[in-house]
Amino acid sequence: MSLNVSDLSISRGGVKVLEGMGFTTIPGQAVIFRGPNGIGKTTLLRTLAGLQPVLGGRIEVDPENLVYSGHLDGLKAMLSVGENLAFWASVYGNRDITEAVKAFELNKLLERLAGTLSAGQKRRTSLARFPVSGRSIWIADEPTVSLDSKAANMFKRCVEQHLELGGMAIIATHVDIGLPAAIEIDLSLHKPGVEKMRKIHEV
Repeated sequence: MSLNVSDLSISRGGVKVLEGMGFTTIPGQAVIFRGPNGIGKTTLLRTLAGLQPVLGGRIEVDPENLVYSGHLDGLKAMLSVGENLAFWASVYGNRDITEAVKAFELNKLLERLAGTLSAGQKRRTSLARFPVSGRSIWIADEPTVSLDSKAANMFKRCVEQHLELGGMAIIATHVDIGLPAAIEIDLSLHKPGVEKMRKIHEV
């Protein structure tokens, strides 16, 4: 069980944005993508999650092992927090939501309509889909946006527990989440033409 990427190229709007991507994620490991806005972090994560086709190269992974959380919280505004979690639990096979509620301290919010939550509360609820899913590879795009330091630590601890149990995490972020053992990949090194220019300078 792993995710293997080899010589991957991806595009956005028909324009190549990244090329030559290659890495392997194994159980217990986190990979963090860094780079400036517009470099292609979201496009890369969506491609890894199977939400858009690759331009070139290969992604080897069982899609049933993946769960993805993007910029949007993906909550149904007229359902309560508990009902949103129960919906995800049913999607992923009627799983128990107890650990997710505990991990993100959602117990006092379970009866609240999602549409009435603060931005940080919505984000915590959204991130709770990870433990609810029971899937081994978590793909998260800027997961700590809108979170205060306490809530960001909730996410960090949740990821750490997931890794300890043999799970994997792939995260795009601008901030230090606090996972010192994570493999960091600078996407600026995979912009089209960068490898060619490096080879020219090495000659």
